[in-house]
Amino acid sequence: MVLSSLQPLPINLNQLRLEIRSLQPQLVTWRRQLHQQPELGFQEKLTATFIAQKLTEWGIEHQTQIAETGIVAVIAGTQLVADNQTPKGLAIRADMDALPIQELNEVDYKSWHEGIMHACGHDGHVTIALGTAYYLQQHRHTFAGTVKIIFQPAEEGPGGAKPMIAAGVLQNPNVDAIIGLHLWNNLPLGTIGVRSGALMAAVEGFRCKLLGKGGHGALPHQTVDSIVVGAQVINALQTIVARNVNPIESAVVTVGEFHAGTALNVIADTARLSGTVRYFNPMYEGYFGKRIEQIIAGICQSHGATYELDYWRSYPPVINDPVIADLVRSVAIAVVETPTGLVPECQTMGGEDMSFFLEAIPGCYFFLGSANAEKDLAYPHHHPRFDFDETALGMGVEIFVRCVEKFCAPEIVE
Repeated sequence: MVLSSLQPLPINLNQLRLEIRSLQPQLVTWRRQLHQQPELGFQEKLTATFIAQKLTEWGIEHQTQIAETGIVAVIAGTQLVADNQTPKGLAIRADMDALPIQELNEVDYKSWHEGIMHACGHDGHVTIALGTAYYLQQHRHTFAGTVKIIFQPAEEGPGGAKPMIAAGVLQNPNVDAIIGLHLWNNLPLGTIGVRSGALMAAVEGFRCKLLGKGGHGALPHQTVDSIVVGAQVINALQTIVARNVNPIESAVVTVGEFHAGTALNVIADTARLSGTVRYFNPMYEGYFGKRIEQIIAGICQSHGATYELDYWRSYPPVINDPVIADLVRSVAIAVVETPTGLVPECQTMGGEDMSFFLEAIPGCYFFLGSANAEKDLAYPHHHPRFDFDETALGMGVEIFVRCVEKFCAPEIVE
């Protein structure tokens, strides 16, 4: 079911330069080819081959097999800078992987791979990055310095950003800042979500095994009921956000799984639960794991149970640099033309490993509205009928190109 609030805003495609408007049909073709061949994290061999073939065809220097399937393309601008200036470097990041979801869309570009689909728009991200690379290679005279386009594997898990950074994708040559976008079906076509500071949440997770003592359902006094212990743990975990986190801050503790028992008249000796933690403020790093264990340990002790807890940190919060966010905002308003097209308060508790790039260098990650309820293209991300309005592809290229031209422009010497 689609939402009426996701009706597209009026778009003036004349805000896109003629070369990018002319490229739009090709962008759609590339995106649909990629959509038909989705691949899971670190398995994006067909996707990487497609990207490398295009870069080779266009004469763009690139390196393959970084962090297994990642690719980095390098495009050098030919504008000259003054002797006392240092040319700047800007990175653009696009994730490549798909999800383990069976596609339910009945379209002629439907996934060919059983149980795998691009249900989050990464096929669009790769397409926009390719379109940007193609345009910049043809117009190197419009900027100085270096543009690196990073095609990253495994954003959906287990995370490809960290190994790509470790492989040195931000060096040789160095880049000064990084930008990236996410096609966003929570916003309608014709809008752009740009925010300074925290945009997306940290992602942490936990699994816990509660060990009690099983027995007959009619003789509970002879047992330690792991289900009762688990129920109290689940309820108590909700007090962390309600009573331990500053109410000005935002955080989530969700228990998504609870498994116990095999029969109606048997008290289970073991219960298993797992969940996720989200927060924006980096000051809470390390806090939730400690507090969750305190609560579990206390409840287990009071019931005579024991526990095994596994807690991990997946991604830190996505925190945008104010200066680079202002850069994106300044070009975005020119593309959407109207102030209502800029959405400043667009935070989400979703997570993204773009956060590791933003910890390494200043940058900005932003949302490009892609929903169009009029065309039944407003299903949420990770839904088996997810799809988006492909008009957003050209808009994404235009925004990236304008960011490059503005960031990598030579400084004016008075």
